[in-house]
Amino acid sequence: MIETPSTRSPNVVIIFADDWGFGDLSCLNPESRIPTPCTDALARQGTVFLDAHSCSAVCTPSRYGLLTGRYAWRGRLQEGVLFGYSRELIEPGRATIASLLRGAGYRTACIGKWHLGLGWRRTDGSRVPVEENGKEDPGVDFSAPLDAGPHTVGFDYSFILPASLDMAPYLYIENGRVVEAPAGSCAASPRPAFWRAGACAPGFRHEECLPEITRRAEAWIARRAADPSGAPFFLYLALPSPHTPHVPTAEFRGASRCGAYGDYGVEHDACIGRIAAALERGGFSDRTLLIVTSDNGAHLRGEGFDFEREYGHRANHIYRGQKSDAWDGGHRIPFIAVWPGHLPAGGVCRQLVCQTDLPATAAELAGVALPDDAAEDSFSLVPLLEGRLETRVRETFIGSSVTNRHAFRTGRWKLIEGPGSGGWSAPDKKAPPEAPPAQLYDLEADPEERVNLYAREPRRVAEMRAGLEEIRRAGRSRPP
Repeated sequence: MIETPSTRSPNVVIIFADDWGFGDLSCLNPESRIPTPCTDALARQGTVFLDAHSCSAVCTPSRYGLLTGRYAWRGRLQEGVLFGYSRELIEPGRATIASLLRGAGYRTACIGKWHLGLGWRRTDGSRVPVEENGKEDPGVDFSAPLDAGPHTVGFDYSFILPASLDMAPYLYIENGRVVEAPAGSCAASPRPAFWRAGACAPGFRHEECLPEITRRAEAWIARRAADPSGAPFFLYLALPSPHTPHVPTAEFRGASRCGAYGDYGVEHDACIGRIAAALERGGFSDRTLLIVTSDNGAHLRGEGFDFEREYGHRANHIYRGQKSDAWDGGHRIPFIAVWPGHLPAGGVCRQLVCQTDLPATAAELAGVALPDDAAEDSFSLVPLLEGRLETRVRETFIGSSVTNRHAFRTGRWKLIEGPGSGGWSAPDKKAPPEAPPAQLYDLEADPEERVNLYAREPRRVAEMRAGLEEIRRAGRSRPP
């Protein structure tokens, strides 16, 4: 085989969890009520990034940001998330990690939760319009091939759930076709599981989804080991866990001290261990960059549940807030990278990074030049991944809440537009009348975001507002 830049490039595997908080991992939170031995082992083998963020505090926009390197609020989704029948969010022709790496000779696969919209067709042959919110079945023809999905944005192989495991339709889609069409509906499930009622394929079982997705990923890795071309590969494995429904299989029930949520988290961790073992069996470990991270913070509390009060478990560790919020509990996420020979074992990186940085990183690893109209908010992490852990790769970061409340970081300082969390923890309507109109925190002195310095630092607030507005106006934060 003739050696090319792509064949010298590392394999890239991103394991993307769903609603996995910083404090859920026992390697990041010694007081976690959920043992995560497999992920802890990876942290010992690689490097932990302590100031890593998803670009949003909810599922869909963070997935868009990771795959495209662009803040999702620059596109059509201004708040909230998509649902199972929603139209595709990634714009036609937009570069993704998968398309960039496939262009460099990589084999590419997407396995697991998609939640970025799909190209459904109705029974009359028409496309489901963007205006449909995607919650209810708009008359989908499940026998028709999908016009859009992972198979149209750079993935050679895909085996996916349409959206979250608690959103209908409950079925699998392989390479743009429904594997087994619904023949009826399943009833809604109450907590601690929790899923919504909706169309369900006859063979679909919620509790079997995580094991099935893991098996599919293991099989795809095994096929790469048998691939005579020796081409490098990219696997985007988006696990549906530990998001609802919390449905641990029998082997893991009682494995934590945090109820069904914790038990499902232990099973989630075991599945990560299975993927690491599959890479080892295939002979890939020494030439693979493995990243384990999450789409946003954990959902700590809501109607009828409160993990901290009930179990003493701080799923987002010391960080304020939860999934949905502009506070760090919404978007400061686990981020562990293993790349033998490049990243130090047991390393710790304290530099600011964002998941939107992964497309620029992948492009540099594969020797691909980024077009100006791609990955507009992506900065290459290669210096950090090569072990230069003190390198500053980005100066700013914008995190968004479920309502698109922006949190702007520059260095140690963080500005939040508005008086509340921008999410479920503290909506603006519940803010006291005397609350300042915005929030400013010094995260070095106050990582828990308790002391609002807005009134004391008017000049800094003005400078940060101007910097935030410039990034919005420019349409990019990465220089062209």
